[in-house]
Amino acid sequence: MMDKAERLQNRLGPEIQEFRDARKTLQLGTVDKDGKPHTSYAPFAFSEQGYYILVSDLAQHGRNLKACKAVSIMMIEDESEARTIFARRRLSFDTQAELVDRDSEHWKTAIDVMETRLGEMIGNLSQLGDFHLYRLNPVIGRYVKGFGQAFDVTGEDLLSVVHLDEGHVQNMKAHQNG
Repeated sequence: MMDKAERLQNRLGPEIQEFRDARKTLQLGTVDKDGKPHTSYAPFAFSEQGYYILVSDLAQHGRNLKACKAVSIMMIEDESEARTIFARRRLSFDTQAELVDRDSEHWKTAIDVMETRLGEMIGNLSQLGDFHLYRLNPVIGRYVKGFGQAFDVTGEDLLSVVHLDEGHVQNMKAHQNG
């Protein structure tokens, strides 16, 4: 007999993967060498080895990735698709960025994955010297379906799903006056 966590995983795992696969870009939270945060986005491709992005050193997030390997990523439901903008579906991870060596087999395989998903522009950009390929390795993440529907997810394969069932805290001052 399946326990609750296993049933949840069987139901949510495919939903999370479908959500991720429907997105072509992710938001990036990076920091510079002085710890100053920067938010941007990048097209991405996912494989069993992680999330791949190809970014230029001319972009702030490209320079930041060289300075600090800790990166937060998020894929979020488009505003036009959301039932409410206050609870858009989203999948986010804390990751560690790993620079992929241009002369490696890993580079060729990952560029092929990106080109299949994102088109020939990847082949063109990958030839430019200021563009670098990073694999973003997920550490811990969260999938939010809506109000009161947040789930911790771990690892690249999303196999561990834990429902967060803590509720919102009422404003005590408003509650006391009501």
